Amino acid sequence: MVYSAVKKLDIQNNAVLMIENVGNLVCPSMFDLGESKRVVIISTTEGEDKPIKYPDMFHTADICIINKIDLLPYVNTDVNKLKNYALQVNPNLQFFEVSATKGIGMDEWYGWLKSQIQNFKS
Repeated sequence: MVYSAVKKLDIQNNAVLMIENVGNLVCPSMFDLGESKRVVIISTTEGEDKPIKYPDMFHTADICIINKIDLLPYVNTDVNKLKNYALQVNPNLQFFEVSATKGIGMDEWYGWLKSQIQNFKS
């Protein structure tokens, strides 16, 4: 399905194609979609134990985005524990802490994306 869609999209140079899985953290870890980088997004509202409960997704990811950091004062999630659990599964993970609604951390995330486009062209 992804291959067919990519052929129809006629993606231009310097473009970023994101393939989103809406659902669980198990199934997408089982399939190679030809991505150059795999990103797992976890929200602070989900708790810090997700990397231990769903290790396959974190093991196959390159990047872990921790979203909804603006809600940390209102939830019982320890971001350092979350990161430590994730690093136990995959010591090479790179983290971005963001709040998509508030814009916190988005400049760093966009900067990383831009650097990947530059690296891919080289």
